[in-house]
Amino acid sequence: MQFRHPEILYFLFLLVIPIIVHLFQLRRFKKEYFTNVQFLKELSIQTRKSSRIKKWLLLATRLLLLACIIIAFAQPFFKAKDSKSASNETYIILDNSFSMQAKGQKGELLRRAIEDLLEHTPDGRNFSLITNNESFWNTDIKSIQKELQNLKYSATPFELDNLIAKVNARKSAFSKDIIVITDAAGLEQKQLKAIDKNSNTYFIIPESEQKTNVAVDSVYLNQTMDNFYEISVKLSAFGQQGKEVPIALYNDSKLIAKTVSKMDAKTKTMNFTIPKADFNGFVQITDNGLAYDNELFFSLSKPEKTNVIAIGDAAKSGFLSKIYTSGEFNFVNFAIQSLDYNLIDKQDVIILNELKEIPQALQTTLKAFSEKGGNIVLIPSEESSVTNLNVFVSNFGGLTFKNLVSDEKLVTKIAFSHPLYAGVFEKKIENFQYPKTSRSFGISSASAPILNYEDQSAFLTSVGNSVASIYVFAAPISASNSNFQNSPLIVPTFYNMAQNAQKTGIASVTIGNGQPFVMDANLAKDEIVEVKGKDEKFIPVQQILNNKVKMTFGDYPTEAGNFTVFNKEKALKNIGFNYDRTESNLSSNADLLSDFKTIDSVEAVFDTLQADRTNTDIWKWFIVLALIFLTTELLIQKFVK
Repeated sequence: MQFRHPEILYFLFLLVIPIIVHLFQLRRFKKEYFTNVQFLKELSIQTRKSSRIKKWLLLATRLLLLACIIIAFAQPFFKAKDSKSASNETYIILDNSFSMQAKGQKGELLRRAIEDLLEHTPDGRNFSLITNNESFWNTDIKSIQKELQNLKYSATPFELDNLIAKVNARKSAFSKDIIVITDAAGLEQKQLKAIDKNSNTYFIIPESEQKTNVAVDSVYLNQTMDNFYEISVKLSAFGQQGKEVPIALYNDSKLIAKTVSKMDAKTKTMNFTIPKADFNGFVQITDNGLAYDNELFFSLSKPEKTNVIAIGDAAKSGFLSKIYTSGEFNFVNFAIQSLDYNLIDKQDVIILNELKEIPQALQTTLKAFSEKGGNIVLIPSEESSVTNLNVFVSNFGGLTFKNLVSDEKLVTKIAFSHPLYAGVFEKKIENFQYPKTSRSFGISSASAPILNYEDQSAFLTSVGNSVASIYVFAAPISASNSNFQNSPLIVPTFYNMAQNAQKTGIASVTIGNGQPFVMDANLAKDEIVEVKGKDEKFIPVQQILNNKVKMTFGDYPTEAGNFTVFNKEKALKNIGFNYDRTESNLSSNADLLSDFKTIDSVEAVFDTLQADRTNTDIWKWFIVLALIFLTTELLIQKFVK
């Protein structure tokens, strides 16, 4: 027991006064003898004993009464077991990702968590609240009541380590209490490394009763026909499988097609055929799971011809003219001596077809071409020097050529999941007509190969930047060294290398992924483009690249939908913006938090902090005891003779 005013305890010396009063009588008695009192002797002795007991009882009650009053004024208390943390700052991390749309016993997890905060956060308590996309520093519950009630779901995934880092970045002389409210969906072990297990971090994990969800995963162009596109819609199922899901395709608000897909596997792909024209719409499913991933917005532009230049011997480029036909491509071949460098900026793809040497001027031009979004295909020559090749590929990083080896090799492995072969194969093929090469360079690459030799070395690989890809072959593919030109792989490989998504593909951007978007646009230096949707518009970060413009959207727009890029009042391009599908899996990883403090509710957290950090005052009990002793004294005075 401790005292807030221990100096008052000196008044306990006052207890000497009642002792003196009771032990030393101030009046002296004198004996007087008179007759006929002999019979009173026994009664006198009994009365004297009773009076003595009464005096001792009164002395005890008065001493205890005075002691209780003095101790009460000294304000005794029992020190809290965690009193050192009483001055800690409070930080609340609230997960408002789309997985919190799932329903628990009392409704949507996020809405229930907000209600819990509004009801049980102490009114006078200062704290900071951090969500996936917003921060409220040094505030109280009444000040942010409206903001919490209107809090929307965030397209930014819940990344605990980043949010903890944001809290730790707030410099303070006090320690921190961190309360994390999350369903733990998508939580990873590496995110927990940012948390000190000995710190005051509490986890509230609202439990979802809903575990089944179907999401529109992606939409891609599967096949281009003379007058139609065939698009593929990929659905992903999480949790229970076997349910039937209605799926509809809309162009603007007009229903184009509708069908039902039975989710008898984790993924299911549905194909739709649409006219070969501009398309600006969305795919929609009807599902009782999460709402945010039931729609996927996209646009499909009316096809424009892709510009392709091959640089090399015309006799070796004959197979390219058969792939890049005049209906879809503007293809031309130049010998290195007759190449007009001014044409390069206007191209979509440059193919270096077995050049003996790549001049330095061409290397510099192609580096700038790649940075502006152009794809490059490098097919080495048997006479190419390793030094010259490595100087060229060093402009793009992550790849190195090794010496030419005269060993016949078979190409036996295909990376079916690589974007280059998306939609090409209906199933994985193990036995096919293996192409071969007689001589090949060794390639060391940080990227996974697209086509592999039988010894697992790379035949075709790629490196790239955020807006373009550089495809690199390990060997010449002319007839004198390889039969690759006769392989069925030759057409989809080179065709897809030249495909430009901004011209003939699906335009669909994931909100917040930071991926630049390049499109054709002839803009003056002082002109800017603006992105407009039905209810939202914004100006993206943009860079003019000759006849193109590169845009970065950051965290905009805030809501998914169909948008159009405008230059003043002129519409340039339709784009679909969508939320990242990382929150579609409702499986909770709460078991990862077994080593941390987990608690049931906001109320329980604050009650725990209050109980652990608040001293227990007991001066009121001494007041009560004083009243009891006062009452006891009065009763003794009245009833004890």
